Amino acid sequence: MLGVMVRLGRNLVIAGVLASAPLAWAHAVLLEGSPRPGATVIGPSIPLTLRFNSRIDGKRSRLTATGANGKDEALGIAPQTKPDTLSAEIKGARPGRCRIRWQVLASDGHITRGELVFQVQ
Repeated sequence: MLGVMVRLGRNLVIAGVLASAPLAWAHAVLLEGSPRPGATVIGPSIPLTLRFNSRIDGKRSRLTATGANGKDEALGIAPQTKPDTLSAEIKGARPGRCRIRWQVLASDGHITRGELVFQVQ
């Protein structure tokens, strides 16, 4: 009986530790982007800013723009001024749909990917 109670107690401690740590183990999640998803912006130069819920490694992250012509263009990421934010500039954007694909390395060591789509006038 004592052995069962010790195992039960140990399992409760482990469960408590795991339940209290999900934020520390969470992947980077995009909190906001500028331009906003679905927005219509005026080109041809468009500043891009992505803010995440955790620190990200800007040097190991990637941004790619796919414009109305269907071609992918790697965007140069500006030096980070905030640890949770990436900035870049899209140059020569043509009218039509623009898709930004992002890949970031979070402080937890995990890579997260996503996209943001908007229209260019």
